[in-house]
Amino acid sequence: MTTTPPVPPPPRELPEALAEPFKRVGARWVTLISLVNLALWMGYIGPLQVLLPRQIEAAAPVGKEAVLAWVTGVGAAVAMVFNPVAGALSDRTTGRFGRRHPWTLAGAFAGAAGLAFLAFQGSVWGVAVGWCVTQAGLNALQASVTAGVPDHVPVSQRGAVSGWIGVPQVLGVVTAVVLVTVLFTTVRSGYLAIAVLIPLITLPFVLSTSDPRLPREHRPPFEVKEFLRGFWISPRAHPDFAWAWVTRFLMMLGNALALLYLLYFLVDAVGYERRYPGSRAEDGLLVLILIYTAAVVATTVVAGVVSDRLGRRRALVCVSGVVSAMPMALMAFWPEWPVIMVGAGLLGVGYGIYLSVDSALVTEVLPAAAGRAKDLGVINIASTGPQVISPVIAGPIVAGFGGYPVLYLTAAVVSVVGGLLVWRIRLVA
Repeated sequence: MTTTPPVPPPPRELPEALAEPFKRVGARWVTLISLVNLALWMGYIGPLQVLLPRQIEAAAPVGKEAVLAWVTGVGAAVAMVFNPVAGALSDRTTGRFGRRHPWTLAGAFAGAAGLAFLAFQGSVWGVAVGWCVTQAGLNALQASVTAGVPDHVPVSQRGAVSGWIGVPQVLGVVTAVVLVTVLFTTVRSGYLAIAVLIPLITLPFVLSTSDPRLPREHRPPFEVKEFLRGFWISPRAHPDFAWAWVTRFLMMLGNALALLYLLYFLVDAVGYERRYPGSRAEDGLLVLILIYTAAVVATTVVAGVVSDRLGRRRALVCVSGVVSAMPMALMAFWPEWPVIMVGAGLLGVGYGIYLSVDSALVTEVLPAAAGRAKDLGVINIASTGPQVISPVIAGPIVAGFGGYPVLYLTAAVVSVVGGLLVWRIRLVA
């Protein structure tokens, strides 16, 4: 007696939330998600560049460098955890409002709450707690928004879109510094201003753009062990993803080493306030950021479009590493104000190239559509991890192992190595 083998069921069609996007996104969507990035980076940079250093200087004037390194390092450690965890949870969210938007909104309000808390802190411990809360919220926001690009943008458009998204990221740096040095000149008012702006700027994107819902039948069963195991992405199984992670880690480490003590560098090494009586170091910092921003804006969209048209990402990432190292070497050997201004322009060119091209490259090496936000969260550890490690490296160097010249030479070497290692990625041109 023979039996007919069972007919396998037809393959289940992927829902829109998991399908590879093919329709090009419009200017309105790009504008709104870019504004969210503007708000996000205002929340990061305003405190890091001005508010936290001044707050720490007031709370612990002796050993301010070590205390600032400790506070920012602890905050970055929180970011390393919350970014991939929030991303993984958003990948599994099945509510009627979509996978990403609930996390975008919650992250914006949590980050704002942390900034508001910081506005009223006068002790080192209070500052540390407030910065950790802020980092947790902002990284949840970042994880969900970053996943929006592979969720909605086809591969052929990702370089250009990443470039446009990168412009507000840099404008967020300028906006934050202008807010806290020109418009809101006290630490408290600076924190409160940014805390109000982040949710206000985020709301239009959440309320007026689509976020496809994940059907419950496509959500995998939750097991704690499997959930935690999902954060390990095997370099053997996914070598391109691993090399993309290493490349970003080194590029961001070089950048973190160069920027961590920039305000103190202007005061102690360049002697900005001494050479220009009546001026504050914050004024010089604002000038450098304006120069840097103009250079980034002039290059990031162009680099993204060029990489889309040529289909070549790796060469431009390598160029960005070399260009970024040049101003770091200038800062090491010639800590003169005119030289530092030239260096700010070069750093902007290098970072502008890197910003758009690397973001597009990373989306092409993600292991699976079902875990986009989680995988991008793992990639984002390569951005936040250097914030933990850079104080450990930079603090001892500035305190006694060569000072600022050795610090900036170290940053230059790290950036060049990061740019060169992009050639280890094989499946992206």
